[in-house]
Amino acid sequence: MVVVKGGGDLATGVAHRLHRVGMKVIVTELAQPTVIRRAVAFASAIFEGEVTVEGVTARRVDDAAQALALLPEGIIPVVVDPSASVLRPERVEGVRELKPNVVVDAILAKRNTGTKITDAPVVVALGPGFTAGLDAHAVIETNRGHDLGRVILEGQATPDTGIPGPVMGYASERVVRAPGKGAFRGVKAIGDMVEAGDVVARVGDQPVLAPISGVLRGLLADGLVVKEGMKVGDVDPRGVREHCFTISDKARAIGGGVLEAILYLLREREERKR
Repeated sequence: MVVVKGGGDLATGVAHRLHRVGMKVIVTELAQPTVIRRAVAFASAIFEGEVTVEGVTARRVDDAAQALALLPEGIIPVVVDPSASVLRPERVEGVRELKPNVVVDAILAKRNTGTKITDAPVVVALGPGFTAGLDAHAVIETNRGHDLGRVILEGQATPDTGIPGPVMGYASERVVRAPGKGAFRGVKAIGDMVEAGDVVARVGDQPVLAPISGVLRGLLADGLVVKEGMKVGDVDPRGVREHCFTISDKARAIGGGVLEAILYLLREREERKR
């Protein structure tokens, strides 16, 4: 059993791969996740009730007990659980038997928001903000480049640069940002082709413009309150619509790294017992 903290697009790539190889996966999320690539994020189940990504279905549940009941159906439970209470079953009535073998922190907050190396026999964390051997048993490199998906058993991942990976020469230019504070409402839909300057959404009465031309790969869910400068969308200059609805190369690489880390660490534990 694996608890994946976070249900964004990269976390979904991890959860999808672990589910495909037969692991029982539970995803924890915020009550209002600010996920951008909603078409390929299990976090979307929080808004929609159920979502399917590349043949794997995730469904929102209310608590850990419902999550356990759903696992035999081959569906990934997504529970609103910001504090990851599922990791402390002694505090949750009726779920004392929930003891995950693995915890994966896939929140990608660029800092540790509460994960401990004692949360499970195997704890894996994604990206910067964690030290392997201190916060987690392994850290996975999330920065694009030669080491993407690398399993780090000592030390830390590359520090956050704050700049998205370049696509066709565009990096931070790809990001759609809120012009001010207010309630967000989409005008365009994920998968739509847009031109630079097109109105893709509104924040209150303020228009949100596409920064470059391409396909709208991600867009925040309607109704969320945003602040000025917050990332609310993503335009892919390659313009391949199908990319909006499939797991990215980055998410697949990170998912492979997590799977490698889990199998390696579980084998190490077994060998130490012999």
